[in-house]
Amino acid sequence: MPSPSPRFLTLADVAEVLNVTVRQVYALVRSGELRGIQIGGRGQWRIENDQLEDYISRQYARADHDVRELAESSVDDDVTSDR
Repeated sequence: MPSPSPRFLTLADVAEVLNVTVRQVYALVRSGELRGIQIGGRGQWRIENDQLEDYISRQYARADHDVRELAESSVDDDVTSDR
């Protein structure tokens, strides 16, 4: 039976999932874009799996919005260029 995935991930784990650097993940956490908690006396960051999935979903929604906005502006440009 496969072991369940851990509830909390290290910054390095998240960096591997997102294929970015640990520094980039740390910046996301510090900016509040990706929610995390600090654990222990050394204040090591941990990201809950659900928070990572929520962040990824928000990024997809943002990308979809940007694509729609770009498509709409392209249509507007085509209309105004005919004048």
